[in-house]
Amino acid sequence: MVALANSTPDKGSTLSSAISRIAEFWGLSNAKLGAILGLSAPTISRMKRGETALDPASKSFEAGQFLVRLFRSLDAMLGSDDAAAKRWLETPNLDLEAKPIDAIETMRGLITVCDYVDFYRARV
Repeated sequence: MVALANSTPDKGSTLSSAISRIAEFWGLSNAKLGAILGLSAPTISRMKRGETALDPASKSFEAGQFLVRLFRSLDAMLGSDDAAAKRWLETPNLDLEAKPIDAIETMRGLITVCDYVDFYRARV
């Protein structure tokens, strides 16, 4: 059996595509997504067009994995209601002492928000 070269997308392309879709669902601008991933808005624009992908060895890739984790956790907790997830992200949260969408602009904030959502998801 002969394996076809490039028959499956690489990790960077797959994660980049998933992140682009999350940004679309949540209405994240290139600048906002760039702040979350630690990349420039033009780099995000190229990523969304499929011209570049996240490097699996980068911190941006790691942040992207946490963003997917947050998306999946909110999706499970809110019954796949993207509008509800967007509202939750944009609503000030007393426990987090910030709007979650603002808190996730740092790696520490992104991890904290993921842990917070997972904690409440586990209680359901």
